[in-house]
Amino acid sequence: MDKHYTESKGLHLNYSIITDMIEKDAQVLDLGCGDGTLLKMLKNKGICARGIDISQSNIVKCLEKGLSVFQGDIDEGLMGYSDKSYDYVILNQTLQLTEKPDYVINEMLRTGKKIFVSFPNFGYWRIRFYLFFKGKMPKSNILPFEWYDTPNIHLLTIRDFLEFAKKNNIKIEKKICTRKAKIRNKFFQKYLSDNFFAEEVIFLCSRE
Repeated sequence: MDKHYTESKGLHLNYSIITDMIEKDAQVLDLGCGDGTLLKMLKNKGICARGIDISQSNIVKCLEKGLSVFQGDIDEGLMGYSDKSYDYVILNQTLQLTEKPDYVINEMLRTGKKIFVSFPNFGYWRIRFYLFFKGKMPKSNILPFEWYDTPNIHLLTIRDFLEFAKKNNIKIEKKICTRKAKIRNKFFQKYLSDNFFAEEVIFLCSRE
């Protein structure tokens, strides 16, 4: 099964947030770059961005847009890339699709000075209620698959990632939580649990 994430309004918000946070002329590597929508936005801003994707069809779509991409499986690592060779490495809505997420994140931190990691939050209240009341694997706009055909193999929550970061000496530089393709209000983030109320999250991280 191709490792890519279904397009959605939420993903386009992620694209804008990430693009806005990266300075012009930065060197960026986008892992699981899909059809190149984010790469194109980065390129239009004057950012030197390259992508990696396992899907041949996605590679063709990227090349048709004039983007720099390589076909590869990020679960096999980034051995062809030297330490700190990129200012940013991005894993946007792809972490839950990887077979070895811990290895992929550590390779990102080796290769990039800073990394973006985003994923759907499986601790979101609607997902919890779906499981509680229906007793079945949840389906939603960000998790639209049936249990038997989902590409998501390592679903996680915001709390899971924070604990992983602490154990692995990963510095959380910024956390942006979204719900219904909108950034959560800072007031609600301060007083209400992101792990319960955030539908998706973007982390900007670096190595401690």
